[in-house]
Amino acid sequence: MTAQRKLPPMMTVADFIDWPGDGLGTRFELIDGELRAMAPASGTHAAIQSNLTVAIGLHLRGQSRCRMLTAPGIQPRVRAEWNFRVPDLGVTCSADRAGQIMIPDPVLLIEVLSPGNVQETYEAVRCYATLPSVRDILIVHSTRVRAELWTRDAKGDWPMNPAEIDGGLVPLVSIAYQVDLAEVYAGTHLIEGNI
Repeated sequence: MTAQRKLPPMMTVADFIDWPGDGLGTRFELIDGELRAMAPASGTHAAIQSNLTVAIGLHLRGQSRCRMLTAPGIQPRVRAEWNFRVPDLGVTCSADRAGQIMIPDPVLLIEVLSPGNVQETYEAVRCYATLPSVRDILIVHSTRVRAELWTRDAKGDWPMNPAEIDGGLVPLVSIAYQVDLAEVYAGTHLIEGNI
């Protein structure tokens, strides 16, 4: 049996990357120098994440130099030395390099919203918006069929509020693709009669 390690009180991103973990396999983010454990996903959350990975991944494969990543590391511009976020999914158009821990120049970041991560998710959106390469930030709900999409305009500004989409296609400008919410929620208890 692996012994649990004591969690450090404060750390920088460099410390976090070098940290061996808690000895229990728990996944963490670094928020303002403090470790925050990431709760395991529900079956619905996991299905939505998987469906998005397949749909967007297939779109990108063979027709784009961009690639989809699950649980990519993100270092926001705000308090960068003290923050290391881990969205559910991300797309970058930068080349893969050996030993990369953080996703370089993400263009699309996606979070699946669950009842237990609402505050953290919207807090993360504010951090993601500080990255100049990000064009789209997508939140997909796991308790109802709904997506919230922030898309940066041609001047580089973010809208005050996201577009709320309750069915049909979600336009992802960053990768020139429209993902169908019916595909996103396929195989979940939410799809029947909702779209």
